Amino acid sequence: MIQAVLFDLDGTLLNRDASVMSFIDDQYDRMHQSLGHIPKEVYAERFIELDRRGYVWKDQVYAQLIQEFNIEQITMENLLEDYIAHFRFHCHPFDGLQAMLESLKQQGVKLGIISNGKGKFQMDNIKALGIERWFDAILISESENLRKPDPRIFERAMARLNVLPAHSLFVGDHPTTDVEAAKKAGMIGVWKKDAGWSEAAADYTIDELDELNRIVQGLNAYID
Repeated sequence: MIQAVLFDLDGTLLNRDASVMSFIDDQYDRMHQSLGHIPKEVYAERFIELDRRGYVWKDQVYAQLIQEFNIEQITMENLLEDYIAHFRFHCHPFDGLQAMLESLKQQGVKLGIISNGKGKFQMDNIKALGIERWFDAILISESENLRKPDPRIFERAMARLNVLPAHSLFVGDHPTTDVEAAKKAGMIGVWKKDAGWSEAAADYTIDELDELNRIVQGLNAYID
């Protein structure tokens, strides 16, 4: 019986590419006096390159942008504070997110999130997506002092949910940090396809979130 489904956040539940583009566009317009000497397309492209799909915190991104584009009248700290304060207003979910969560809960499945990142920042984004109420456990690396792919953060999440690894799915977009790490912790690994990687050694692969319901139903029917 599948007792729990746990998720990564960025790139899995949160459409980070769309969210980042929306935020960059808004920040550029609001700070046009300081950024307007840079073509928006050039600024956005370089931001995304430096951001490395969210694996580089924005203090480093903004420091590099200021240096490369000779940005004056505004500091790295100003830009970073603005990012922290405003990103949550640009959070875009992947299609079918809330319907998928509701369907899993109706099947009696416990739900969790394991996300690397800053505690308050990630919680603000979860709340912005309007999904906090569905989850029985939310673990964010800064708050837990553990990061994926450390198996202990997966084990801690399952302990909080009181579920067994073999009866738990983990869904993520990163082949190593999410899928491989979850499988090493004894979980069933589900890869949500991402253009950044060509393949993952997953037990199941999905393109859309609503495919999870069929996987859970199929596994439970097989077990029954």
